[in-house]
Amino acid sequence: MTEQIETLGIIAGDRSLPLLLAQQARALGVRKLIAIGFEDQSNRDLEPLVDKMIWMKLGQLTKLIDAFHAHGVRHCVMVGKIAPKSFFDVRPDLRVTMAVLKLKEKNAHTLFGAFADELQKDGIELVPATRWLKPIMPGAGFHIGPKLSDEQRADVEFGFRIAKEISRLEIGQSVVVKNGAVLAVEGFEGTDKCLQRGGELSGKDGGAVAVKVAKEKHDMRWDIPCVGEQTLQTCAAARLSVLAIEADKTLLLDRERVEVLAKKNKIAVVSVG
Repeated sequence: MTEQIETLGIIAGDRSLPLLLAQQARALGVRKLIAIGFEDQSNRDLEPLVDKMIWMKLGQLTKLIDAFHAHGVRHCVMVGKIAPKSFFDVRPDLRVTMAVLKLKEKNAHTLFGAFADELQKDGIELVPATRWLKPIMPGAGFHIGPKLSDEQRADVEFGFRIAKEISRLEIGQSVVVKNGAVLAVEGFEGTDKCLQRGGELSGKDGGAVAVKVAKEKHDMRWDIPCVGEQTLQTCAAARLSVLAIEADKTLLLDRERVEVLAKKNKIAVVSVG
């Protein structure tokens, strides 16, 4: 742990990760938590866990910065799902519009990078939430659920190579494979849709293998790879047999529920890399 942060801003996406972050940050010495919630997207269960939660629409960067300044926030984290495509589904303020117009390429890395740069201009540093979330990132040798067959192990290794390559190309971070063939590659639509598409293409018996990785130079400030209960439910619905995650670089949320679902649906959850 580097500098102790006593006041932390939370830019909150959906699902349970912002709640977990708030709890972990409190436990590790953060005294004041100021959260930004986005209407129709952020988890309202975060509200009682922070000192102040300010609601606004996605794209209101000037309002967000003003709110952080008003509450003495100099460091903030971005946690929870905020899909890059959301930037195109809203009417952003002038500051966001000008920042996006300057970008030659518009992907998660450039969009969120521009967002971080705008915060920095006003003295607010976007820091990785991993400094508080390391305890829930499985390391090498992690395995719950059924034992892998030789074929599944080979598919995990194959899928890992393919996923690392597509992530290097800024396409996505997840793939679904079966018997050495790539069935689905994650694009702009996100992991869950990739898993669903891979399941549809896996044949009547299902049994495909999903692999999720971090990018080669992954910026953990705005995109921490994570899986959880919803991921397992999607895998089950898609009749997948294995979910492999990159060791030491992926958050495992709702671990108890994941273990229950993995056992119930005979899905192996393993670390790789």
